[in-house]
Amino acid sequence: MMTIRDGLLAEFDHEMAATRRMLRALPDDRLAWKPHDRSRSAGELTAHIIDIAGWAPHILGVLRFDLDAAPATRFPPTSMAAALAHFDEETARARPLIDCTDSELGAMWSVLRGGQELFSMPRSAAFRTFVIGHVVHHRGQLSVYLRLNDIIVPPIYGPTADSEPVKTL
Repeated sequence: MMTIRDGLLAEFDHEMAATRRMLRALPDDRLAWKPHDRSRSAGELTAHIIDIAGWAPHILGVLRFDLDAAPATRFPPTSMAAALAHFDEETARARPLIDCTDSELGAMWSVLRGGQELFSMPRSAAFRTFVIGHVVHHRGQLSVYLRLNDIIVPPIYGPTADSEPVKTL
């Protein structure tokens, strides 16, 4: 029987590898580009994705997290090499934290602001939502940034419009 941990590890590994491919496709000369004045730049979006990958200790390492104690937002990277190094550090730091029992992953985790509880949910759901799902959401935005800049969009769940055509019988 598969444990919650086994499922989370498989999902985490797949989504972070796919995210790394997407980040690797972004060239340094596009870090300042943004599709709209109210949008984040590609560098700011990259920094946010890296920050999200770093939230694992705030979910899997504690039962309560106060938003007033949230770490400062990372500054946009000056190079994609530096961004990828930070992303790799955050994902490497997060992965061992997933190594929990089903009971630990099922424990209720709460978000607070100024000591006031905003909501609670099982840790596994919080990790899946606020780390994995959140990274996937912003990775999707980054794929649009790539497309709008005529940069090849790497495959995530299968071929993209930039992939080799699939031969049919």
